[in-house]
Amino acid sequence: MRRAGFLLLLLSLAACRQGEAQLSFPEADRPVAPIVSSRFSTEEARDRVNEADTVMGKAGIKPGMTIADIGAGEGYYTIRLASRVGAKGRVLAEDIIPEVRDALAERVNRERLDNVSVRLGEPEDPKLPEKSFDRIFMVHMYHEITQPYEFLWRMRPSLLRTGRVIVVDAERPTKDHGTPIALLRCEFAAVGYAQVDYQSLPAVDGYIAQFEARGPRPEPSEIRGCRYGAKAAPPRES
Repeated sequence: MRRAGFLLLLLSLAACRQGEAQLSFPEADRPVAPIVSSRFSTEEARDRVNEADTVMGKAGIKPGMTIADIGAGEGYYTIRLASRVGAKGRVLAEDIIPEVRDALAERVNRERLDNVSVRLGEPEDPKLPEKSFDRIFMVHMYHEITQPYEFLWRMRPSLLRTGRVIVVDAERPTKDHGTPIALLRCEFAAVGYAQVDYQSLPAVDGYIAQFEARGPRPEPSEIRGCRYGAKAAPPRES
């Protein structure tokens, strides 16, 4: 009986994985920027313009929060988020390049950041635990996501009810390592997110946009892709 039950469990898991594999998402109608470096700029240069403190302030980061830092790279935001959320908070730092993930894990251990975990994600799936995060940070990396609709769809259940996704990027074409805000808003909306805040960030030649999940998550077959370059209303500062 035990063997039969175990085989049934294996068959059930295989069926779930097969169903997952059959999910179909729209292709991104835009160029995708290649990953050329694990850093956006030097940490010293970024601190000189107060980048992290400005972004964390606008994102409402407080002690005790649980944060995911997606595309964490060398850990510029990871380290500073860990300090801001404090001992009662948590930071999950993630990258898709094993060598980068390993280097960040070494830094976290070296700096004894007990409230930080480091893990490896996948290009189309951040593999985040459900109902876990107050904020998900995606800084200077959204334009590198090859399957944005699938990525955002799989990421969405990990937000807490009042959770937000924080995107920092530049207002320029994706091939030039930026994301036009109209395109960003459209791709998020296609997966059931609403833009709740937008502010320019002159110090980093970009912007910060914040999104919340609204309503039920659409089925992949219901998602309609965005046309790159389509006209849209300009963003309004909040």
